[in-house]
Amino acid sequence: MTKKAINSIALLAALGALGLSGAPALADDHAQDQPLVVGSDFGVAPWMVRGASGPEGFGVDLINAIAKKVGRPSVDVQDINFSGLFAALFSKRIEFTVNPLNITQERSEKMLYTEPFFATGNGFLVRKGEELPALEGLKGQVLAVNRGTISDTWATQNAEKYGFEVERYETFPDSVQAVITHRAFTALNEIPTTVYAASKNPAIEVGFKDFNGRNFGYAFRYGDEAYRDKVEGAIECLKQDGTMAKLYEKWYGEKPVDGTALTTVFPGYGAPGFKGYDDKPHELACN
Repeated sequence: MTKKAINSIALLAALGALGLSGAPALADDHAQDQPLVVGSDFGVAPWMVRGASGPEGFGVDLINAIAKKVGRPSVDVQDINFSGLFAALFSKRIEFTVNPLNITQERSEKMLYTEPFFATGNGFLVRKGEELPALEGLKGQVLAVNRGTISDTWATQNAEKYGFEVERYETFPDSVQAVITHRAFTALNEIPTTVYAASKNPAIEVGFKDFNGRNFGYAFRYGDEAYRDKVEGAIECLKQDGTMAKLYEKWYGEKPVDGTALTTVFPGYGAPGFKGYDDKPHELACN
């Protein structure tokens, strides 16, 4: 073995002992004196975008408020493309997801959800002046989606039914750019995301909104029920004291609709009707 190789091995061993080997550190088991390490795609405005001093948006304000409720000193939001988010969760690079993640039956088989806290549906962005009065208007068109999202799933399942072609992009802004540059007729994403994007870019508008009863929630690993419940308790308190509604109005520019998941405290822990739901009653312990 060469002297160079021996020195390299020694260096790696030293770095490993210090936890600096270059491999991503595993998120601790929710150590109270450590930053809360969570993951989200930063490309979904106004939920979470990269600002001058770090991530900002509805999702950032929300997770900071939750961290305060559960007694964590700060929050470290890892910027992870949606296509890599679940791998980061399962490998313990993050403690849980904080992106706008739809609660679905298929996902609930693998991930442990909090209760719903944000209602959504399909929003279709088109170029300013274009028309999409109904889903039938997608026939013969190209539809752009963010790879791996629920929008991608919907597009895959409905491409043949409505006769459109699907193009997949790694980020939402890339799918919007495809519309602006005429590579796609429409970009599909969550309704709140498309409404916000259109309000910031005069080249696009929301052509069609398909409210379908979907909801967002945070996702944890199975086996992490106790901490899921703790975080959900914080979410419920933020619903009850009006913080959630105020954050929505701040970032989305309108008051939330009464009776939606944004303000409704659900019984038990988890998403009712999905795997991982615990219907045991509990009292709120808000501070």
